[in-house]
Amino acid sequence: MSAATTRSRTPDRLCAEAVDLARAAAEEVAAPGVVGEHVSLVSEGDRVVTHFFECKEPGYRGWRWAVTVARASRAKVVTLDESVLLPGPDALLAPEWVPWSERLRPGDLGPGDLLPTEAEDLRLEPGYSGEDVPPPNSALAGTTHDLAERVEQEDAELTDRRPADTFPNGRGDLASLAEELGMRRARVLSRYGLHTAADRWDESFGAKTPMAQAAPASCVTCGFLVPIAGSLSQAFGICANEFSPADGHVVSLSYGCGGHSEAAVMPKTPQPAPPVLDSMAADAFPLDEDLGHS
Repeated sequence: MSAATTRSRTPDRLCAEAVDLARAAAEEVAAPGVVGEHVSLVSEGDRVVTHFFECKEPGYRGWRWAVTVARASRAKVVTLDESVLLPGPDALLAPEWVPWSERLRPGDLGPGDLLPTEAEDLRLEPGYSGEDVPPPNSALAGTTHDLAERVEQEDAELTDRRPADTFPNGRGDLASLAEELGMRRARVLSRYGLHTAADRWDESFGAKTPMAQAAPASCVTCGFLVPIAGSLSQAFGICANEFSPADGHVVSLSYGCGGHSEAAVMPKTPQPAPPVLDSMAADAFPLDEDLGHS
């Protein structure tokens, strides 16, 4: 049988009656006047009782001063064990701590702030620096040897078959191509980073927004849409309409607003027809009866 099952759950009489001792201990560690009424007591074990007192400290609503007292076996004197401030069942508690990287929200970064990225950030992957092989899912993957051989063949045809040792270095050609494509960076967006960015943009300026639902047409047919480069150009562009709520933002091609370039073409002001004078026929004028009998 374990020690927990042998403990008596009935509070020890002498420890339960030591309310004044427990209050004095709580008032000794607390600020003056913040120890309130005796709330309850709990038996912690054989001859061990914890007394709870109301806490009147501002900002600690629902907290309680917990003072544990105990006495030795066959002893008549109750002694103090510990005093501590503990939250009650309805206590006001601080929210659970969240790491700073999870507390960040769009717009929190201000002038002079630095936002370090983790070495294993899933949104990024190693770029091509010219010193190592491109990543497997890179646009340049698998082209190192093919590009070098193609350059050598074209140069040989144009320069009367120069010796192979005079051909340009294939790695240098690939590095130049990577720099031209804007990929010669330490890290570039991974597939995961592209997908998360696309989901975020589509949520803000996508087909499911109330503005797009009420639009007369989508951005794919709007003259204010500025195309972007890369694979995202198949689904997104940049709005250049200063009167649109999405001006300067990346928008989904299925997004739309009332500022569509073809939404309402202003009609020309109607011009009245010129007057027509008929001089070939006689005009009949009614005569007044009084004038006819005069």
